[in-house]
Amino acid sequence: MIEPSAMGSEDDAWRNKGSQPSLPEVHRSLRVPTKGSWLKKFLAFAGPGYLVAVGYMDPGNWATDIAGGAMFGYTLLSVILISNLMAVLLQALAGKLGIVTGRDLAQACRDHYSKPVVFTLWILCELAIAACDLAEVIGSAIALNLLFGIPLMYGVIITVLDVFIVLFLQNKGFRYIEKLVIILIFTIGACFITEIFLANPDTPALFTGFIPTHHIVTNPAMLYIAIGIIGATVMPHNLYLHSSIVQTRQYEQTELGKREAIKYATWDSSIALFFALFINAAILIISAATFHKAGMTDVAEIEQAYDLLTPLLGTAVGSILFGVALLASGQNSTLTGTLAGQIVMEGFLNIRLKPWLRRLITRLIAIIPAVIVTAISGESGTAQLLILSQIILSFQLSFAVIPLIQFTSDKKKMGVFANSLWVKLLAWFIAIIIITLNVFLLYKTFFG
Repeated sequence: MIEPSAMGSEDDAWRNKGSQPSLPEVHRSLRVPTKGSWLKKFLAFAGPGYLVAVGYMDPGNWATDIAGGAMFGYTLLSVILISNLMAVLLQALAGKLGIVTGRDLAQACRDHYSKPVVFTLWILCELAIAACDLAEVIGSAIALNLLFGIPLMYGVIITVLDVFIVLFLQNKGFRYIEKLVIILIFTIGACFITEIFLANPDTPALFTGFIPTHHIVTNPAMLYIAIGIIGATVMPHNLYLHSSIVQTRQYEQTELGKREAIKYATWDSSIALFFALFINAAILIISAATFHKAGMTDVAEIEQAYDLLTPLLGTAVGSILFGVALLASGQNSTLTGTLAGQIVMEGFLNIRLKPWLRRLITRLIAIIPAVIVTAISGESGTAQLLILSQIILSFQLSFAVIPLIQFTSDKKKMGVFANSLWVKLLAWFIAIIIITLNVFLLYKTFFG
């Protein structure tokens, strides 16, 4: 946590007011109609939420969802629901920060904290983005290996091509990136709807799974998986990303215009996050309906799940759809991860690199360890890398959540848009839960 003594004084709390806007190449590039129906205005704001949502369904989530379903059936669906509700509030706050202040979360930290604190936060955030990117690179490489037989090593290297995809689409307009992400999300959704139909889950048990039970807390093994699901769900880099990309819209710079922007941006992210809820729940449901039902409670890795789905479902379509969804998930997450990397570096350090160079650096940070570990350890090594990436993300989450709640609760920074008392209390309650559970997860990982 950040000590109060490390913060700047209130008089200089918002330094560097003349700094460049977040993602300047697309800042306020998309027009929002001032007249017309609410639906027309909502559609103008729709998009950033889906870029955020892909971080909640990336390959790093898959292992915990598969393990949870295989070991405990449908019981942990309630944990996926609760963690998603937490994410809805935190992402709404991130969007509000960007809309009201004209700063992304990284810029807000730079303008508030002392230079040593800012540098520390930047390093921690870069580690988290690299860890998340690592999970996405490995997920995509595994999918290419499972679907096309491409060796993991080559698959890891191929993933660098997404850098050029992002550049090409962004040069055509930010809407093109949003459209590609939405298409990939619906591809993942269509795959899992078909998978659920093939798996034929126990419907009453499925709906009962969304109701929390005391066994989640009293059963140590179940608690450990539950904490892993929460830790893998709420992604710190998404808070930085969301606070930036909401500023791609040309909303009116008035109190009324900002209120309207906050409302539609919150709807956008909340609806998109329920797509993420469906994807994560679907992975666990399929695992419960196949592996748990068959008594295979030790299935915890993506490759295992892929290999076992065909004999358990009685058709090769199950495994193929699983692989296609994994590939779409990995590619989707890398698109948004490279954007987050640019936002974080430019926001914390107030420097400007050419987009292709920044994204190439981000990708190489993830690819180099993936190539080394894949060359030395093969599939077992990549599985351990996935676990390590989630540990790093869990550690960094607190350093993003605390400043976000602090800034959005401060009337000197947010004015009339500052969090109300109930939002403030709920947000800090969620932060305490996340921090406590992640500290426990780190302790159990290293000492348990």
